[in-house]
Amino acid sequence: MIEKALQVFPKSYVYRNEELILEPRNNVYFRLVDVETEIDFKCKMFAWVSRPIAKSLNKYWAPRVLKSFNTLMDTNFTKSDMYLIYDRLGNDVNRKLTIRFIESGYDMELLKR
Repeated sequence: MIEKALQVFPKSYVYRNEELILEPRNNVYFRLVDVETEIDFKCKMFAWVSRPIAKSLNKYWAPRVLKSFNTLMDTNFTKSDMYLIYDRLGNDVNRKLTIRFIESGYDMELLKR
């Protein structure tokens, strides 16, 4: 998935084999050190890319990063979905729930309280 990410996110690159820089201008990235499986990679995407999309990127960048995110993950999330994803899965607060969410085919009902 790393190679696909490098194709989907314009100007993305791997920095010193430890960080995947997805959007350099806004410093959207995560560390690759403990990524061993596709599930690990997807967990990192939800943990570290949901926040910029939901909260920190401006109106120009958020839709662009979300579009690349959806292309990479083969999803169709909205910005509203990303708020919920960030609330429940952001910063890797609940890895078990993140794995269940991924294995369910991204069932948003799992994230609702």
